[in-house]
Amino acid sequence: MKLATSLFSYAYEWNSGQYTLEDVIAETRKRNLGTGLEIIGFQSLRGFPFISNETIKEVKHLLEKYEFEPVALDANIDVGIKRHAKMGIDETVEYIKPQILAAQKLGFPILRCQTTAPAEVYQKLVPFAEKANVVMGIELHTPYSVDHPSVIKMTEMFEQMQTHVLGFVPDMGTCMRAIPDALLNSFKTAGVTDEMIAITKEIWHKDIPTPTKFGELAQTLVPMGATPPQIGRLNMAFSMNGRQPVESWKKIIPYVVHLHGKFYGFDENGDEPSIDYPAIFKVFHEGGYNGYISSEYEGSAFTDEFDAFDQVEKQHQLWKRILQNL
Repeated sequence: MKLATSLFSYAYEWNSGQYTLEDVIAETRKRNLGTGLEIIGFQSLRGFPFISNETIKEVKHLLEKYEFEPVALDANIDVGIKRHAKMGIDETVEYIKPQILAAQKLGFPILRCQTTAPAEVYQKLVPFAEKANVVMGIELHTPYSVDHPSVIKMTEMFEQMQTHVLGFVPDMGTCMRAIPDALLNSFKTAGVTDEMIAITKEIWHKDIPTPTKFGELAQTLVPMGATPPQIGRLNMAFSMNGRQPVESWKKIIPYVVHLHGKFYGFDENGDEPSIDYPAIFKVFHEGGYNGYISSEYEGSAFTDEFDAFDQVEKQHQLWKRILQNL
């Protein structure tokens, strides 16, 4: 397994305007945060997916200058972009095509796609992606576990198509062992109490469907005086943090083309308390996966307490220790 960094990790720093694209890439190299780089198209590239020749030259120059292998370009499949109705199958196909071409022009072998587009969309895109030689890596982000009906249908379509341009990008937020403190603590700004958080944790650990958890939480907290905004915040703990067993990834490893190493923070031992990375690496290592895993720091969505570069560095230190043990 090879280590990479997703520029998504630096969303807070990037949005602050303190860094240019070169600045974040240079700092990633300075700290030796992997050999691969993942870029989010709509976040980092002006005009995406219709990028200029100047932008193409700039990105390729920066990758060469700082010695990074282009790993994945992240697309957004915004099927709800229109107010009146969701995009249909053919509309979504046409929406994704320019993003495939952007990946081709920039030299990224994988376009990270999303489950917001159904299997029919990707099936129609196969000839186009094959011509561009760009792999469509569909991210399995909670609540899309390997046993989700949409994912099962996608897997069946993969088996039918037998093409190298279809694959999965498992996101490790799908197989968590705890709700991150960074997320829970952020709820307190809405007046959420420690008692409400404790109840949320208890319900999160139950083996019941997510919608059922929403209902149980509301039934429990409303009599306690919880407001709709507070309950809405706490529902994020169920929708953002999946409880799929790590071993379940074994079912789809032959179709995995990239990994998202989501993380929220570290304890005093340098371990990620909410995600069992030793177990995750063991499953993919034993399953024969030898591609990249990208650091994807999610903590900046909930707190500005930590420097994202420091956090990614800690994750790479953890990963290197795990790889040495393997």
